[in-house]
Order: sequence, then C-alpha cells, then structure tokens
Amino acid sequence: MGAEAIFKGTQVDGIYSADPKKDPAATRFDRLTHSEVLNKGLAVMDVAAVALARENSIPIIVFSIHEKGGFAEILTGGGRGTIVTDN
Repeated sequence: MGAEAIFKGTQVDGIYSADPKKDPAATRFDRLTHSEVLNKGLAVMDVAAVALARENSIPIIVFSIHEKGGFAEILTGGGRGTIVTDN
C-alpha cells in the first residue's frame, strides 16, 4: 500500500486504558508501541490491523474527529492524540 501512517479519527482524543465516557478513571496514553496496544487489549481498532501495522512499521495516530481543526493540527505534528509506533 505504501502508507507512511494510519490516521484514525475516534470519538475521544486518543487511546485510553478504558472507555473514558464510561470510566472516569481511564488513563490516556500519549505514546504506545504496537505491542503494548495488542498486549493490553486496547480496543482502538481491529487486532489484525494493529498487527499488520506493526509488521510493516506503520505508525498509527489516533485523534478526535470532533475537535475543530484537529485533523489539520495532527497532520502538521501538533494536536492532541496518541501515537502508536515501535520507534
């Protein structure tokens, strides 16, 4: 496919230890490895997709689709989200 990254817009501003809408004690992660996402069972996206991204060294950037201008900020290296990479 030749993708340099996967951008995943979600209902919240990154990856959390639990659903922050249901669990106010959920912890937000700024950075994770692909393996941490898989080992912790974080339900951010399909397990096979995360594994394929890991095998091909493709970072995953998870951000909120509800934040106005958020995607543009993420594209320029700013904004609030979680980066999943093994680097």
